Amino acid sequence: MYTAAAPAQTSTLQGPSKQAYALLRTLFTVAPIAFGLDKFTNILTDWTNYLAPVATTVIPVSAQTFMYGVGVIEIVAGIAVALRPRWGSLVVAAWLLGIIVNLLALGSYFDVALRDFGLMVGALALNRLATTHSK
Repeated sequence: MYTAAAPAQTSTLQGPSKQAYALLRTLFTVAPIAFGLDKFTNILTDWTNYLAPVATTVIPVSAQTFMYGVGVIEIVAGIAVALRPRWGSLVVAAWLLGIIVNLLALGSYFDVALRDFGLMVGALALNRLATTHSK
């Protein structure tokens, strides 16, 4: 009995799992870098509005200086996802958890905290996919 061989996978993006991995890796590379860069320009928003006052009590600097540090960390996290998605995704997930805690401590922007929870779950999903799809 003759059975046809499975078609050779010619594209690196064949299959839903690989496509999901590529989408999530792209998102969690580009978004942290873009938002990190915006911490220096405040084009999208005034990021200091999202900072709980306790943050500058723990690290005694101005809110804008604090946001410069946040920007650097976000850029590094995005680069980490690009280079090492398995570990970078965990850095992004932990970072998002920190943002959620900050917003809850601020006592407002609960909608943003909920959105960031969804993004954190996405970063954890990227981590699981990276165990199969990254080298």
